[in-house]
Amino acid sequence: MHPELQLDNQICFRLYTAARLITQAYTPLLNQLGITYPQYLVMMVLWEQDCQPVNDIARRLVLETNTVTPLLQRMEKQGVVVRTRGKEDRRQQIVSLTEKGKAMEEQAYQLIPKGMGDELKACPLKMKDYLRLAGELDSIIHTLKDEK
Repeated sequence: MHPELQLDNQICFRLYTAARLITQAYTPLLNQLGITYPQYLVMMVLWEQDCQPVNDIARRLVLETNTVTPLLQRMEKQGVVVRTRGKEDRRQQIVSLTEKGKAMEEQAYQLIPKGMGDELKACPLKMKDYLRLAGELDSIIHTLKDEK
C-alpha cells in the first residue's frame, strides 16, 4: 500500500468533503430564497456588479460558459435576472438583476451570514482562522487555475 494513495493522506478529500458539507448547510437557507447554491454564486457576482457579460460571470466563478448558461436560463424563468444582447457586440449576452433579484440581496443578508454562523458555531475556528484559510485556498485556486 502506498501512503500517498491513502484517503486520510489526501488534502483533496478534505477539501471535497468540506465543500460538500458547507454546500449542504447552505441548502435550507437558500431554499427560503428559492435558489440553489450555484445560483447563489451567480447572484453574489451580480450583487457585486450588475449588468455583466455571461463570459465575465463564468470567469469570476471559474466555470465554463456552458455551465453558467443553463443556470442563467433557470434564473431568468424565476424572474431574478434578465439577459439582453450587448450593444457593441450583439453576440454577447449581458446579465442584469431584476427588481426581484436586487431585493433578494437584502433577504440573503438577513438569512445567510447568521444562518451559516449558527451552523459553524461549534467549530473552534475563529474569524482570523477563516481569513487565513481563505487566503491559503486562494493560493491553491490561483495556482491550479493559472496552470490551465
